[in-house]
Amino acid sequence: MVHVLKFGGSSVAGATQMSRVLDILETPMKQGKVVLVASAISGATDILLEGQPQKLEALKLRHLEIARRLFTGAERKQVQEGLEALFKELDAAPQEEKVTYGELLSTRILAWKLQADGIKAEWLDSRQLIIKGDKHKTYTNIQKAIQAKDAQVYVAPGFICGTPDGGVSTLGRGGSDYSAALYAAALQADSLQIWTDVPGIMTANPKQVPQARTIPVMSYAAALDMAEHGAKVLYAPTVKPAMEAGIDIEIRNTFAPEGKYTVIGAQPDPTQWIGVSSQGGTLRVTGSQPQAEGLKAAADALKEAGIAAVEMKQDGASLELQVREAVVNQALNALHRTFFEELPVQELNLFIAGNGAVAQALTQMIAQTADSVEKRTGKRLRIVGRSNSKSWGIDAAGHPQLAPQSGDYVDAVIARAPKGSLFIDATNSETLYKRYQELLEAGIGIVSSNRRSFAVPYPEFAAMHAAARENGVPLRYETTVGAALPVLESIALGANSCDEILSIEAVVSCTLNQILGDYRPGGESFAKLLLKAQKAGLTEKDPRLDLGGKDALRKLLILAREAGVKLEAEDVKVEPVVPESLMEGSLEAFYEGLDAYEPQFAEAARAADRQGFRRRFVASLEKISQGYQACIGLRNVPPVHPAYHLSGTENAIIIRSAFHPYPLVIQGPGEGAREAASSILNDILR
Repeated sequence: MVHVLKFGGSSVAGATQMSRVLDILETPMKQGKVVLVASAISGATDILLEGQPQKLEALKLRHLEIARRLFTGAERKQVQEGLEALFKELDAAPQEEKVTYGELLSTRILAWKLQADGIKAEWLDSRQLIIKGDKHKTYTNIQKAIQAKDAQVYVAPGFICGTPDGGVSTLGRGGSDYSAALYAAALQADSLQIWTDVPGIMTANPKQVPQARTIPVMSYAAALDMAEHGAKVLYAPTVKPAMEAGIDIEIRNTFAPEGKYTVIGAQPDPTQWIGVSSQGGTLRVTGSQPQAEGLKAAADALKEAGIAAVEMKQDGASLELQVREAVVNQALNALHRTFFEELPVQELNLFIAGNGAVAQALTQMIAQTADSVEKRTGKRLRIVGRSNSKSWGIDAAGHPQLAPQSGDYVDAVIARAPKGSLFIDATNSETLYKRYQELLEAGIGIVSSNRRSFAVPYPEFAAMHAAARENGVPLRYETTVGAALPVLESIALGANSCDEILSIEAVVSCTLNQILGDYRPGGESFAKLLLKAQKAGLTEKDPRLDLGGKDALRKLLILAREAGVKLEAEDVKVEPVVPESLMEGSLEAFYEGLDAYEPQFAEAARAADRQGFRRRFVASLEKISQGYQACIGLRNVPPVHPAYHLSGTENAIIIRSAFHPYPLVIQGPGEGAREAASSILNDILR
């Protein structure tokens, strides 16, 4: 067997690196003869081209230092004398030949070291064997040289060659790869290995695209296409001799010999898209067969990244795109994401508590968006548990059925849910929050739309958060205020960045926003509008809870706590919409009393109208000298106030902070099962 191994400049840069090369040779030496082709030590070719005396002297010292470290005693002296002689030849050589000495120096050291270690090694002079432009003569010369010298390892300089008229030349920058391919083809080698400083040919240049990955197997055609269009790990002319001889090319990493590598051969490419490379502003997505959707995918990728292509075209199986050079790196990363990066799919098990409108909307939304969510986020959502007040079901395959059960749903979730699962509280329960800590301690995150769970006494609120932090699981409840509006996140971001909240005004009672927006003195009475809202399901079962500010109070407590204020219910001054005297007794008596109160309510509305104001039920938190004060009640707001123009069940939250001169206003729908479900889904996917 014959193995040809080529090592680049970084692989032979010093004594340590050369020792590693010799270690790598051990395996192929056991299998047969080895041809070792090497480049000059890193940086040498550039120094030889420049010809500056100081740099040449430093280069000489580098080689002598390598010899000092690799050899001892008489052998060290002989090698150093040999290097001195080569540098004298270099000084006397014509200027155009000086560049060829880098490979002569590095390969002489390697050959001498092999011989010193007792290995039968012969040095071959590529200037005499490889004849530029004459493949037949080159192959004949190499075959004769190997036959004439019986050795275990043949060491040959890459890059350099002879000319038909007996002169000396080179095969071009990167030509050592080509040298190795010529040796391999001439000898019908069993393998051709190109050893470099990267783990094979990658889907992109890792210096430009950090997410680039090794291509395990690729065709000669794909490798040639990438090499010709900017992939510098392989010198393009290398491919042809190997391809003609049917020899696989292995691109391996000298610094991780057992790691990933690329095999280039006659086999078809296993994937449609192979890699992306660049030369200047020209980007190339190498493909294995023409695909009509390729250009559109590339165009979409650049568009999403905010990059305008100067030109795009299909070139055989590949795509070619022209962009401004200033955005090449961004464009490469955008194309790589689209063509070569697949998000690892994460299975996310969901256990839903509650089977009302919000839970049903969430279930439907997850089913409808499953494919797009997985593609966009890499998360596959699977509902494995469902419950209502009387029944529950859990199915690991994702098809839970509600049925009467003997045990408790939360107990079953804790016992059966894998860590990393999410418990979705879509109930209105006033007690379910007491089980949150158990769930969190079991490694189960919580996403809740149940505001009652977070309007509890502050120590219990803080304990839930502590349990979530200690167990590394999420506790999210954006939906509890403003349905799909990003209210809590906005407040928390400010608080977390030490931006002091100066005030919060929250018009968040969907019931009262609807009624106050519809109310006109002389039209339908406040009592009739309230009864309509109750029948439509907009109020609590007892609408007096809404009029008494119970819902607004819960939301204000959550808002304040998100801002870092340890607000308790008893700290909030609440003024009901109607007199306290109407809040007692039966609902029937309440509505009778509310009808009797209509004249006073109408007069208050007219008074607001005369001033150009509108009445809104506002929950507010304001910083004062001694901390914060909080109150809830009806307020007349002027036209410049964000809540003035609210309609229907819209909410508005106005946040003022120390860092920002203008208030942050968040306004939009505050009610609706789909709105709430979409917010829960966002919390699930965060």
